[in-house]
Amino acid sequence: MSTAHHGMTRRTLLAGATAVAATAVAGGGTAHASDVQAPSLWREFTRTPFTHPQIPYVGRAGAARIRRLPVVADVRAYGAVADGVTDCAPAINRAIAAAARAGGGTVTIPPGTFRIDGLILIGYDNVVLRGAGSGRTTLYATKNLTELIGPYGSRYGGTKSAWSWAGGLIWLAPKPRWDSLTAAIRAQAWPFEGWTGNKRDEWEELTPLAPARQGDRTVTVTDPARLRPGRLVLLRVADDPAHTLLQHMSGGGPGPASYYWEDKTKLLSYVPYEWPVRIVAVRGRRVTLERPLPVDLRPEWNPLLTTHVRELTGSGVEGLTLDVMETPQSPHLLDKGYNGVVLQCAYDCWVDDVTVRNVDNGFGLVAASACTLRRTRVGGRGEHHPYFCREGSHDNLIEDFTIEERTVPAPSDTQLHGINVEGLSSYNVWSRGDMRMGTFDSHRGLPFANVRTDITVDNNGRHGGDANAGPLFGARFTHWNVRVTNGRAGLMRLDGLAPYSATVGLNTVTDFDQIDVPDFTGDLHSRLELYGTWDAVRPRNLHAAQRQLRSC
Repeated sequence: MSTAHHGMTRRTLLAGATAVAATAVAGGGTAHASDVQAPSLWREFTRTPFTHPQIPYVGRAGAARIRRLPVVADVRAYGAVADGVTDCAPAINRAIAAAARAGGGTVTIPPGTFRIDGLILIGYDNVVLRGAGSGRTTLYATKNLTELIGPYGSRYGGTKSAWSWAGGLIWLAPKPRWDSLTAAIRAQAWPFEGWTGNKRDEWEELTPLAPARQGDRTVTVTDPARLRPGRLVLLRVADDPAHTLLQHMSGGGPGPASYYWEDKTKLLSYVPYEWPVRIVAVRGRRVTLERPLPVDLRPEWNPLLTTHVRELTGSGVEGLTLDVMETPQSPHLLDKGYNGVVLQCAYDCWVDDVTVRNVDNGFGLVAASACTLRRTRVGGRGEHHPYFCREGSHDNLIEDFTIEERTVPAPSDTQLHGINVEGLSSYNVWSRGDMRMGTFDSHRGLPFANVRTDITVDNNGRHGGDANAGPLFGARFTHWNVRVTNGRAGLMRLDGLAPYSATVGLNTVTDFDQIDVPDFTGDLHSRLELYGTWDAVRPRNLHAAQRQLRSC
C-alpha cells in the first residue's frame, strides 16, 4: 500500500516532518539545540505512517473541532441559585432539556458555587454546558452514584462495584442509552456498556466488507444501499477459533501465536472489536471512511459494517469545577461513585477547561470515540482512576491534563492507577501531561496502538486488571518524550514489556517496586531510542507532529 493511496506523498510527509522538527527546536526547552535529535523511528514513520510496525497513526485522534454554539439558556432562568443551599441539579437539567428542544446550543452557568444533589446528564446532540471558567464556576456535588442510581455490580461476578470504573456525576451519553443502562443497573441486570446495548444485541448488519489492510481509508462493500456520507457506522470484526485477530492486535509472530488465549474469559467477552467511524464518501461499492482502518480486514474475521445505538455527537462541557463533598476514599474496587465527568457512546464530543476534585474516578471514556478532553485537571483527596479509557474507546485525545498530588495520605486499602486504557481500546492519545502521581496504567484487556507523549510523571501508581482479561499490551504502544521524575521504570520503558512498540526520548529509569511483566515470550520486536534523554527528541510531541502530516 502506498501513502499516495491516502492522498499523501512521501515528499509531503517529509516536508511536514522537517517543518515540525524545526518549529520544535525554535521553541526551546530543556535540551540545547545541538542536542536535539530526530530518531530513525520518526524518519521511518513518515515513509509508512499508516502501517508502521511500532508506531500507530494517531493524527486524527480527537474531536473534529470544539465548536462555539450560540447561547440558548441560562441555568438561573430555570431556578438555579448560587446560594449553597438550593439543589440546582434539576434546574441545570431543565436548561439542558430546553436547549435540546431548541435544536441545540449552549447552556451557561455564571460565576459562583451551585450545589447539586443529583447528577447532570448531557444526553442530547449539540448541547454544551458552559461555566464561566474552571476558576469561577463550581458545581458542589453532595451525593454519589450508588445513592442516586443504586449499587452497580460487575457483570463478571464478585463483590466489586462497577462505579469503580463507570458513570459520572456529569454524564455525557445519549439519553435513550442512558435510560436503558440505568434501568438495567436498578434491575441488577448488570449490562454491557457499549455501542450495541446492554446485551450487545442491538445492531443490524448493513453490509459485509471485502478484505482490506490496516491503514486503508477506502473499503469495498457488498451492498452500499444503506450507506451515505456523514452516517456513523460501526465496524465489527470478530475473532476466529485460533484467535488470529487477537494475535494480529498483538503484532503477530511466535509470541502471540503461542500465548494461551482460551482461558482469558474477560478478554474474549470484549470481542468482536467494534470501531465507530463516519462515512465520508460512497462511490458505487467503494466507501471512504473518516479515519484509516485500525486493523486488517480478513474473511475469517467476518468484517461487517453495522448499526449501533444512537450516538451522542457535538456536545460538550466547559469552564467549570466539579467539587465533590470530601469523603474518605473507599477501599479498592468498592467505590461508591463520587465520579467526575464521563463520556459514553459519544462521538465527536469534548470537555474543555474542567477540574474535578475529591472524586473516586476523575474523567472517563466508556465506549467513546473521537472525543477530546482538553485542559482538564484532577485534584483533592486522591482517587482510584484519575482518567479511565475502556470498553472499546478509540481515537480519543486527552491533552494539557494535570493530575495533582493528593491532599491527604492514601488509605492502606486503596489503589492508585493513573491514565488508564483497557478493553481493546485503541488509537487514543495522552499529550502534554503533568502527572504528579499515578502511572501509565494499561489495565489488561489487550489495548493496542495508543500513544503517551510529552508527559512528566512521578511514577508512583500501579496497573490493574484481572488475569483473565489477558495481556497488558497489544502492539504499537508508543511512549514519546517522557520524563519520569522518580526514575521508576515500571510501565514507562516498553522495550522489554510491550510487543511491536516504541519508547523514544525517556530519561534513565531503573526497576524497583515493579509488578509489570511481559505477557509474550521471545523477541518482542520493540524499539528503544534516545534513551537517557529528556526533551531531546524532535519532534517533541508525536501527536502534534502527526497532525502536521495530515493532508486529507
